[in-house]
Amino acid sequence: MNHLTVEGQRPEFEPTEHPHRRFNPLIGKHVLVSPHRTKRPWKGQTEEPVLARLPEHDKACYLCPGNERSGGLVNPDYKETYTFDNDFPALLPAPTPTLPETSSDPSNADTLFASEPVRGRCKVICFHPRHDLTLARMDTDDIVRVVGEWKRVYEEEGKMLRGEDGNGEGYVQIFENRGAMMGASAPHPHGQVWSLSYVPDEPRTELDNLASPSLSISHPSHPTRKDGKPCLLCSYAAEEVKRGERVVELEEEGGWVAVVPFWGVWPFEILLLPYKRHIPSLLQLTETEVKGLSRILKKVLVRYDNLFSCPFPYSMGLHQSPLPPLQPESDVAHIHFHFYPPLLRSASVRKFLVGFEMMGEAQRDLTPEQAAGRLRNTSETHYLDEPAMNGEA
Repeated sequence: MNHLTVEGQRPEFEPTEHPHRRFNPLIGKHVLVSPHRTKRPWKGQTEEPVLARLPEHDKACYLCPGNERSGGLVNPDYKETYTFDNDFPALLPAPTPTLPETSSDPSNADTLFASEPVRGRCKVICFHPRHDLTLARMDTDDIVRVVGEWKRVYEEEGKMLRGEDGNGEGYVQIFENRGAMMGASAPHPHGQVWSLSYVPDEPRTELDNLASPSLSISHPSHPTRKDGKPCLLCSYAAEEVKRGERVVELEEEGGWVAVVPFWGVWPFEILLLPYKRHIPSLLQLTETEVKGLSRILKKVLVRYDNLFSCPFPYSMGLHQSPLPPLQPESDVAHIHFHFYPPLLRSASVRKFLVGFEMMGEAQRDLTPEQAAGRLRNTSETHYLDEPAMNGEA
């Protein structure tokens, strides 16, 4: 294939036109960027957009205050957040029966069928008593209470996993699936917390890379850990703020930045993290940082909803120190939120991770810079709060 122009010169690389690969140092994988494919027509599957207004209280919802849940328990008439044990947990607190021991000898065929027992528990956090609200439409004070509940549950679950002797290990994963497209079983605003007796693969890979000296960048203008050592995400956040092209929201008072990451896989993926200092977990946040986090969460999610004028689906996960850090000054974890939304072209056309993505590596069409620009250009006022949506002249 001839890559030369008529003049005999190679064309200048243009990231918004030419395919290229980008590297994600957090997980050590690449993403193939194919911006020219945004021009292709779409005759594939479309989704039914969710446009209906919900009631403030739904008698059939098992998460609304005062309603009976599937297991027969009744929710209290809660006024703020409400946390309870998941009625259908993926994990059980008691150890599973002992599994047959697996030989560590690589020549032993049993290593092909290795397994291990795990334990844990799962909780559900209702963000608000109102059925029709989401984080995007809550008051900032309501979101502050949600962050406070995340902190409380993280600390409580961490103590449970560490045990009485303090030597236990595990991981506390806080996440939210928003929208039926992302597997949410109910539209009521809620998230989950899974506490596991081990560290799952994705955060384990991130933590290993955050601890790797070869991936750390030492720069006088970048924040560092309290022990003076550089941090990959501290440097990355500082550089994104400096460059600005992938920044969606900047919360200067609280020190948070939301970017479409350079290596993002999902079309409108967002990485939300502190950029002024190294923070291992929720427990090290100051009051100012909690309020800043609450403000930027609301702003980001309003922009998501406004992009296609619909309740924007996503999966959000919080990555931080696996358990409440015992020595936060030297902890390699840097708290950050991942937002993975599936929508690509409209409220009804989603991104599919199939074919090459499953057999080769992740691939995206819209560049992260283009996605960030589109999100920045949306209104800061939620589309449902616009005068036209409220019947005002």
